[in-house]
Amino acid sequence: MIVTTSQRPSEETVERAVRLAAELGVVRVAREGRTIRSLQTTTDDTEVLVVGPQDIRLHGEGEQPFYFHPSMALVRIKGLLAGGRDSLLEVSGVKPGDTVIDCTAGLCADSLVFSWAAGAAGKVVALEAVQTVHVVVREGLKTYETGLQDADQALRAIEAVHASCEEWLPGLPDDSADIVYFDPMFEKPVIASSSLVPLRTRAFHGPLTPETVREAKRVARRRVVLKDHRDSGRFEQLGFRLAKSSSSAVAYGVIDVESCRRG
Repeated sequence: MIVTTSQRPSEETVERAVRLAAELGVVRVAREGRTIRSLQTTTDDTEVLVVGPQDIRLHGEGEQPFYFHPSMALVRIKGLLAGGRDSLLEVSGVKPGDTVIDCTAGLCADSLVFSWAAGAAGKVVALEAVQTVHVVVREGLKTYETGLQDADQALRAIEAVHASCEEWLPGLPDDSADIVYFDPMFEKPVIASSSLVPLRTRAFHGPLTPETVREAKRVARRRVVLKDHRDSGRFEQLGFRLAKSSSSAVAYGVIDVESCRRG
């Protein structure tokens, strides 16, 4: 991988490219009017991270660029503002002031909805195991403008962390979050969205293990939530109660930590 800038970059954009190249441990190459394809050919690097004034985009060979966007989160927030309901917020029971750990952040669409619901007094930590995905999304959270002030504030409030949940959760104290959330990559996507294809090719596809679920139960004060394909079999295998499923085959499972401890 190399890092470069958009054409005719400002000094600030160049400085940002230098910083990100250092973080990723790769070379920063001056753009000098060259196309992405030309840079790929002359440097023999198939991946090029392009830093622009508003966003950064990761270009691979023969595929769509990967960049931050809120996916369906903005539509969901607008629906909530209009008095609608959201399945994830209902099954998780998130409340203003809650602390939520999103263990599989991806594009942070669910993190954004959680952050909006938890409000200014809440906290959302979004874990991403793949460093390039983390960097692109983290930078996007800082600059993306939705057109809704509350949504923009919710974006800025998300704490993006480069770590896997297997690494991160064991280091947390007991009862240090209200909700711990998992959304592992579906083996068979249920939403045919071309905008999500670049994420699927780069996302971490490792399994959710019983050990990680045990850590989540230790960390969560109230609930552990799993989003998965309704036919995946993971709900039963990992001890989740099926809380909600939809016609699109997306389902949510819940472990009520409070009830388990009382029992």
